Amino acid sequence: MTTGNGVRRRGRSAQKRLAILDAARELFVRNGYELTSVDAIAAMAGVSKRTVYDHFGDKELIYSTVLDGVSERLTVTIQAALDDELAPGCNLRTGLLAFTRRVATEAFPSSDYADYRYLTTRSTPWRRNPRSVANAPRELFVHRMEALADEGVIKTDNPARAAQHFVALTFQLALDSLDPTITGAWDAVDQVLIDGVEAFLRSYT
Repeated sequence: MTTGNGVRRRGRSAQKRLAILDAARELFVRNGYELTSVDAIAAMAGVSKRTVYDHFGDKELIYSTVLDGVSERLTVTIQAALDDELAPGCNLRTGLLAFTRRVATEAFPSSDYADYRYLTTRSTPWRRNPRSVANAPRELFVHRMEALADEGVIKTDNPARAAQHFVALTFQLALDSLDPTITGAWDAVDQVLIDGVEAFLRSYT
């Protein structure tokens, strides 16, 4: 009986933790970090404020846990796209375009990507921690740019800046132009990706 009660308590604790994270994610995305209170998170999760603190300690840890979860899922998508589409020795133009298309079709429709982009573009605590999991998707691509530079495939002394330029020319412009309610929206996105890859190649090869 004691063992059964312990299992049930752990199960309820895990459910409460998940409810807290789900509520926090929704509120951080909706209102931002500064305007989201622990009281609001507790109320939406249906738990006490004390329970929130028992699980996480403070609001910053809740935020970083939410962002880490979103980032980890996005990192899996980015890593798979790099491995499959932009492997060493591939044709650079073909590989870059296949990589951008893969990320766009798999990540753009995902709430994980939308929330990641929103949460990481605001002035929030994750920026104070350079080792945050939130940096992992970006670092994966920077490392691939470093490898391309070392191989002489691209010409740059600053692979991190090259990665920033590539993302700006492709993903950021594509997201800015994407309106899923318009017929042919994804065709327009694809053209943005094509143009962005070509602009990057003109600058870095």
